[in-house]
Amino acid sequence: MLTNLKSDVRAVFDNDPAARGWFEVIFTYSGLHAIWAHRLAHWFYNRQFFTVARVVSQMSRFMTGIEIHPGATIGKRLFIDHGMGVVIGETCEIGDDVVIYQGVTLGGTGKEKGKRHPTIGNNVVVGSGAKILGSFSVGSNSNIGSNSVVLREVPANSTVVGIPGKIVIQDGKRADRLSHQMPDPVASRLAELQAEIDRLKQELEQQQRQLDHRMMSTREHNRHSC
Repeated sequence: MLTNLKSDVRAVFDNDPAARGWFEVIFTYSGLHAIWAHRLAHWFYNRQFFTVARVVSQMSRFMTGIEIHPGATIGKRLFIDHGMGVVIGETCEIGDDVVIYQGVTLGGTGKEKGKRHPTIGNNVVVGSGAKILGSFSVGSNSNIGSNSVVLREVPANSTVVGIPGKIVIQDGKRADRLSHQMPDPVASRLAELQAEIDRLKQELEQQQRQLDHRMMSTREHNRHSC
């Protein structure tokens, strides 16, 4: 436990050039306080002291403005910079050496049960205001741009920006040179609608041909009857 606490402090120095000394970091960094409070709350949560765990987490939320559910699993050396408005859900899993900026949400998309929050790999940077929503993975060494909304799995070594989030760089290559892209839900839905329109057009054309055939047959029949 003591080793983890020291590594949490070291993460501040590694990621924040404004950090001047151990005393300042330990007593004034709200992100560090939130992480330490979570480690205590998570200890209670794992031993099924759920109410005590929630009390600890809510006190931390009140003091720091950072809400981390006691059930969330956090790795080593997490650094939360500024931190106000950060929300981390119950089934969220965060790897080692992750950096999270203010206003980030690692949440779910509804009231589903079970695993419903994202899994964040190692060495991931999540920019301010980003929302990562759903039960999927963000691969290690990835960067999530500020204010992005990520709803799909992110491969390792990727940079994602936009609403909805799209890969712009993967493995050092620009997105326009990649064969694999994050699916765009709007584009996918438009493609589905176009396919449905094409199917309906084919059905109408087939019905028109059948109607024309019947009309021609009727004319031939009437002509022979006369």
